[in-house]
Amino acid sequence: MNEELALRRELSLTLVDDIDRLIDSLVADICAHSPRYASGSPVTREDLRLALRGNMELALLEFAGMPATDRGFEAAAAENGRLRAEQGMPLATVLQAYRRGGRVLWQAMADWMRGRSPDQQHLVGDMAGAVWETIDRFSSAVADAYRLRTLELQHRESSRRGALFEALLDGRGSDPAVAGAAATALGVPRQGRYVAVVIAQDAQDPASPPDPGPALEALGTWSFWRPRAETVAGLVRVKGHGSDPELLAGVLRGQAVCRAGISPPFEELAAAAQGFRLARRALDTLPPGSGEVASLDERLVHAALGAEPEIADRLAVRYLDAVLRSGPERPVLLETLRVWLDSGCSASGAATRLFCHRNTILNRISRVAELTGWPADSGEARLGWALALRALELEH
Repeated sequence: MNEELALRRELSLTLVDDIDRLIDSLVADICAHSPRYASGSPVTREDLRLALRGNMELALLEFAGMPATDRGFEAAAAENGRLRAEQGMPLATVLQAYRRGGRVLWQAMADWMRGRSPDQQHLVGDMAGAVWETIDRFSSAVADAYRLRTLELQHRESSRRGALFEALLDGRGSDPAVAGAAATALGVPRQGRYVAVVIAQDAQDPASPPDPGPALEALGTWSFWRPRAETVAGLVRVKGHGSDPELLAGVLRGQAVCRAGISPPFEELAAAAQGFRLARRALDTLPPGSGEVASLDERLVHAALGAEPEIADRLAVRYLDAVLRSGPERPVLLETLRVWLDSGCSASGAATRLFCHRNTILNRISRVAELTGWPADSGEARLGWALALRALELEH
C-alpha cells in the first residue's frame, strides 16, 4: 500500500469515528444556506440527517479506496437523486447540498492534516483532488438519476392528465370523483367557464398535430389539447367576455388550422362531453380544408340540417326543385335568391351587391316564384328558400 492510500484510510477511519459531529455541522451548514432544507418540507430534518450520514460514510469509504460491497457508490447516489425528484426538491438545491457536504468534509480533513508530519503535508493537494473527484462523481450520479426520474414522472403525469381528459370527453365527468380528479390533474376548477374546440387535421401531418396552446398561453388563456382520430380536441377556459369566442377563433386562424369548430360556453367540467359533441357538430358544417373557424352558434342552421340529411334533401326539393332543374338559369337564380335574402329581401340592396339594376333583381325573384309556385312575399317561402339554400351548401 502506498503512502497516500495509507494516509487516506487512516484519515477516513478517523472521520468515520467522528461522523456524528460532522453530520451535525453539515446539517447546520446546509440549512443555513438553503431555505428549502431549513423548512423541513418535503425533506424532514431527520431524513436529511440519515441521508447525509449514509452519503458521508460512502464518500469516506470511496475516498479510502474501500468501496462498500453491499451498496454501490453510484447506486446510492442514484437512489438519492430519484427520491429528491419524487419529493419535488429543485435539482440546484440538491446539488448545492452536495457541494456544502464536500466543503465540510474537506475542512475536517484539512484540520486533521495540519497535525501530520511535514513529510505527509505534500500529499494535501492530491488528497484534495481525490475528495472533490468523489463529490463530483456522486453529484453527477445524483443529477443523472434526478433528471431521468423527472422525465418518468412527467410522462406519468402527462399520461394521467390525458386519461382524465379522455374521461371528460367520454362523458364520465358526470361522476363527481372523475370531475374532481380531472380538475386537479388539469389544474383548473370544476366550476368555471369553458369552451370545447375540435380541429380537423384534414391534410396535416398526423405526427405534428396543431397546438394552439402556446399562442393562447401568451394571451393569458389556459387550454389543454390532445390529438384524437383525425382531429385535435381542446378545452379552453374563457374569461366570460362576450368577445372570447371571436378572440379564440382569431388565434386558431393564426395557427393556420384546416378548419375548427367551437362549442357554446359551458359552466362546469362535467359538461365537457356535450361541449365536444357540439364543437364537432360545428366542425362538420365546414368544408374540408376550408381554413374556416366557426362556433356552433354561427352555424346552427347548418348543424341542424346536417344532423338530418333526409330533412335537408326534402327542403331543397320542396322549395327549390324547379329552380334546380331549370338548366342554364339555375346558377344565376340561386345566387340572386341568396343575395336577395341576405340583403333583407331588398331588391336595391341585392342590386348593389350584384352590380346590376334593381329591376333585374325583381325579375329574377319573380322567376324563382314562378318556378317554385311560392309567392315572393310569403314568409314561409322566404324561410323555406333560405333553409333550402343552406341545405344545398351542405352538399358541397
